Amino acid sequence: MPISIQQISYIHPDKEVLFSDLNFAISKGQKLGLVGNNGCGKSTLLQIIAGQRSPSSGVIVRPDDLYYIPQHFGQYDSLTIAQALQTDHKQEALHAILAGDASTENFTILNDDWNIEERSMAALDSWGLGQFTLSYPMNLLSGGEKTRVFLAGMDIHNPSVILMDEPTNHLDSSGRQRLYDWVQKWRSTLLIVSHDRTILNLLPEICELEKHQLTYYGGNYEFYKEQKNIMQQALLERIEEKDKALRLARKVARETAERREKQNVRGEKANMKKGVPRIVLNSLQSKSEKSTAKLNNAHQEKAGKLTDERNQLKSSLPSTAVLKTDFNSSSLHSGKILVTAEKINFSYHQMDNKESQNTSGTDNPEQFLWKTPLSFLIKSGDRLCVKGLNGSGKTTLLKLITGQLQTQTGTLTRADFTYVYLNQEYSIIDDRSSVLEQAYAFNSRNLPEHEIKIILNRFLFPAAEWDKSCRKLSGGEKMRLAFCCLMISNNTPDMFILDEPTNNLDIQSIEIITATIKNYTGTVIAISHDDYFIKEIDIDQPILLH
Repeated sequence: MPISIQQISYIHPDKEVLFSDLNFAISKGQKLGLVGNNGCGKSTLLQIIAGQRSPSSGVIVRPDDLYYIPQHFGQYDSLTIAQALQTDHKQEALHAILAGDASTENFTILNDDWNIEERSMAALDSWGLGQFTLSYPMNLLSGGEKTRVFLAGMDIHNPSVILMDEPTNHLDSSGRQRLYDWVQKWRSTLLIVSHDRTILNLLPEICELEKHQLTYYGGNYEFYKEQKNIMQQALLERIEEKDKALRLARKVARETAERREKQNVRGEKANMKKGVPRIVLNSLQSKSEKSTAKLNNAHQEKAGKLTDERNQLKSSLPSTAVLKTDFNSSSLHSGKILVTAEKINFSYHQMDNKESQNTSGTDNPEQFLWKTPLSFLIKSGDRLCVKGLNGSGKTTLLKLITGQLQTQTGTLTRADFTYVYLNQEYSIIDDRSSVLEQAYAFNSRNLPEHEIKIILNRFLFPAAEWDKSCRKLSGGEKMRLAFCCLMISNNTPDMFILDEPTNNLDIQSIEIITATIKNYTGTVIAISHDDYFIKEIDIDQPILLH
């Protein structure tokens, strides 16, 4: 068995238990996706399995040739590509031997791997990094390029077990497709932590980490999602049954109490007419009150038990199951022309050198972003996706569309429309504010305090979270707060502009933004390498950048 963990626990230095007593095993050749909400401990668990972090307790069995691709690469910035891939010692030994140093140590290090450099360069080239040498500094690479370096390492080392932590986070569409193809062909053991539904659908099994436990699902992401929906629906039905039983119990208790009260009044009047002595009346009243109290206690006990059972069921329900975002329709009529672009282009170099342009009188076409000037039309209600490789000017085009930048060739005409720009940092949220201060900043309608707090609760920000700094919010929390603030302002935009909005979000948060944008009736323009997300929000028109 390639990987086995037994009774694994991890406790933070502040004594907070992240998870405890986890048992987990992966067989040879098994390909598994590990999912769970942000903060549940997926990355920590993967680091423990990889030997990068020590557990607080428990036993781990792993192969010696296990290969780990982390989510973040800052720790490698002081290294070269060869050093990050741990091939530098072999290269140094090879060069020493070729230079005449035939020591036993050099031959032991090289271990007959005479073509280590050729294999390394071929692997880099296959992952789109053929322009870089093995001595190239890691700190000069982009996030996507660093990811590709470590993906190339799989081909170099050919390990028996590979662990990946969010491998598609920084990859563009071509890099993702290359990884998807690789996953389908790979036959050895594979464990991937990811929120990318496309790659999770390529894995035959899913395991979910939640509430200090691992739950196994014998199918891909779609199967996992279907099973979760079935369980959630069953849970909702059980909660509704408890609610009905609780309403009935309270109704019976109320009717019984009223009937008992009427009987007591009638009995007391009848006894007074019969001339029953006062002392006897008092005794009868005392017995009646005790009997009524006993009956009330029985009903209260039943209602209390039903309430506890219902609350226990509700605690098992995902918090986002009760979260609904419902923006009003855009005020613009469908089909109104919002943006008209005719043969537009842009160059940051030309913008920085306007004076030299004026004196030369000519523009160098090689300095413009797009080989072919862009022409397109955006109408109210359209759903478009801006597609292109990293560095092709996708974000720049959004700034042109919103009027933050001006075109340098062609013409771009904008109608009057409102928009909300959501990027992967959700920068419409002010990190200097608390959650409650951020909500008040969007209170253009002067809603009373209690209504703002009701809306915050609706978006899963209870009172304990109101003083929390926005700087400390996760990507999913910032996304929820952004939608919450828009609801508070009642400001439905005419256009949502999404710039990689699903990066750094867990699957639960992605489902929220997916449902919100899918139900929104205005215009949507998206930049995203997540094809699953693009399909889910019904994008039907591309703007291609070359």
